[in-house]
Amino acid sequence: MFQEKNQGLSSHAGINGLCHIELWTAYNEDGTRYREHGRFARRLKEERIIHNTVTELGDAHVADQMSDSGDAQLGYMSVGTGNGQVAADVGLDTVLDRNALDSTTQGAAGDDNDVIFVCTWVAGDGTGAITEAGIFLGDDNTSMNYYADFAVVNKPAADSLVITWTVTYGSS
Repeated sequence: MFQEKNQGLSSHAGINGLCHIELWTAYNEDGTRYREHGRFARRLKEERIIHNTVTELGDAHVADQMSDSGDAQLGYMSVGTGNGQVAADVGLDTVLDRNALDSTTQGAAGDDNDVIFVCTWVAGDGTGAITEAGIFLGDDNTSMNYYADFAVVNKPAADSLVITWTVTYGSS
């Protein structure tokens, strides 16, 4: 049997991601409504960028999506009050709240190997001392594909939280 030599081509299919957390408020430190240019507005109160853990389910889900398995797309993001999950874990340590994703988009041009997941917790939703987040296939705590834990982000009931999670598949 004849085998051709490798032509020096290789895959850069590593998966990594960044979890970008933004905490927004409509209030000043003294409790009055925040105004900008004479109008009520909101301001960025806190911002974090955290590297994520790709779970074993996340690795398998990529293969599922590239085959004819018929598995659904990722559809939910959760925040919680625990920490310390690893690649073998399937859910958050302690779920505080879960929402359907606002959007899932593919990057463009040189970033076309990125997928951007966005989820919002409005005022009154997901209130608490948040220390972990994850992206899930289903509306449960058993299908986590990506995970991040971090120092506490205190989300008061009046504030909103936006998580923009960019997952990069390989390098180009």
